[in-house]
Amino acid sequence: MKYELGRCLLSERLQEKGMSMEELAQDLQYKPEKLSDFAENKRIMPLKSAISIAVTLGCEVTELYELITSESAVN
Repeated sequence: MKYELGRCLLSERLQEKGMSMEELAQDLQYKPEKLSDFAENKRIMPLKSAISIAVTLGCEVTELYELITSESAVN
C-alpha cells in the first residue's frame, strides 16, 4: 500500500496541546514563518523537523499529516 501526504494537521495538534505556533517555534528554535509554511501546506516538513515537532507535541509523526492511501498496481 502506498501513502501520500494530504493536509498538514499541525494546527490541530497545537490546539489539542494548548500551544501556540509561536511557543512551538520558540521551543524548537525555529522561525514561526517556517512552522506557518508547514501548517498552510506551503512546504512539506522534512523528516527531521517532523520528528522534533512530534516529540515536542507528544504525538506520532504520522499524526502531523492526513495520510491518503492508494493501492499501487503490481505487474
